[in-house]
Amino acid sequence: MNYQFYLEKLHSSKIFKDFMKENPKAYLCSGFFTIDKDKEAKDNQRHLDFYVPNIKEIFSFKLEKEIEKVPVETSTKKIPSEIKPNFDFKFEEIEKIIVDEMKKRKVTNKLQKMILSLQNIGGRVALVGTVFISRFGLLRIHIDLEKKNISLFEKKSFFDLIKRVK
Repeated sequence: MNYQFYLEKLHSSKIFKDFMKENPKAYLCSGFFTIDKDKEAKDNQRHLDFYVPNIKEIFSFKLEKEIEKVPVETSTKKIPSEIKPNFDFKFEEIEKIIVDEMKKRKVTNKLQKMILSLQNIGGRVALVGTVFISRFGLLRIHIDLEKKNISLFEKKSFFDLIKRVK
């Protein structure tokens, strides 16, 4: 699937049309996606988040079988940056970018789950993610969606995180 498919699905829904009628200044500020590679688990999620400036609130639209609007509680007063919807990406393409970078860095683990957050970072649209890989591995990644390249790639072990907590 691709990002534009989910955006079009949202824009054509009654719940979103009603939301935009009530909040014409609302804008896309983030997204959240999980892609589970485990055939049995399939804990895939798709959310697109919109900021309403006049009430200073964020609403997340959960894009499952039904579209559901959920208010988002934030602990920050920072106004989120707008994400202009003039780009597209396929989740398969993102997976390939990650796998290619893993090969380049000689990471032989298998991809298990991707947790990706769509964000505006310094005026550039990016996917910021945590990727779970086999043998208790984690990857921290940033993918610039304009250039379609990885700007941050860090491999960690689950055990590294446990050491820090102690």
